[in-house]
Amino acid sequence: MNLAPGELLALCIAFFAVAALFSSVGHAGASGYLAIMALIGIAPATMRPTALALNILVASIATLRFARAGQIRFAALWPFALGSVPFAAFGGAWKLGDRAYYAVVAAALLAAAAILLWRSRGAPPVRGVEVQLQVSTLPAIGLGAAIGLLAGLTGTGGGIYLSPLVLLAGWAGPLASAGIAAPFILANSTAGLMGGTATWASLPPQLPWLLAAVLLGGLLGTSLGLNRFSARTLFVLLAAVLVVAAVKLAVAP
Repeated sequence: MNLAPGELLALCIAFFAVAALFSSVGHAGASGYLAIMALIGIAPATMRPTALALNILVASIATLRFARAGQIRFAALWPFALGSVPFAAFGGAWKLGDRAYYAVVAAALLAAAAILLWRSRGAPPVRGVEVQLQVSTLPAIGLGAAIGLLAGLTGTGGGIYLSPLVLLAGWAGPLASAGIAAPFILANSTAGLMGGTATWASLPPQLPWLLAAVLLGGLLGTSLGLNRFSARTLFVLLAAVLVVAAVKLAVAP
């Protein structure tokens, strides 16, 4: 990834904003990182491990914050993680051709954009979790496996898909999903990166700068929750970026 200093600064600012927004609702931002990298033409071999590495850092911050507040419900988390982690590792090790990778990521970005638009219309930013979570074990394992495979293949943590599906299944309210999303993303991102060890050589030399940017963004998002900004407006804007990036990938040669 060859970037001029000004391009690197712009990329760091964009990643900072994505990390701050997503971490405020218990997510880590991989779909946003992938969209930005797609827009500037970064190669797939670099996109996936970079997004996973950034995800691990931001998800770690979010997980630590929720854990310290006693808000993570491991009894609800484990069925999803049991299904997702091995499939995330398998997906991370699966070498897709550039054309296939573009198609999968484009579909994933469009789905993520639809979810963000849905949240912007009626779901407020997450501020805590309910005490009770009603999770059906076997369906949760199957759902986790499907999300884990997608996460590993694309270089995401899967949390942006888990939260709305949990809500639609009636297993948790809108606040409770954050208590399982952050550690779920952390587990999948770690498994995906470990599964694709051969791709580590594709991590960009600018990674320390990108990690610093998402670290600051994650700290801001998890501590302040973007209270001074209109999160719903930002969700719409980010959804638009995801759609543009998905279209760019869909028509890429």
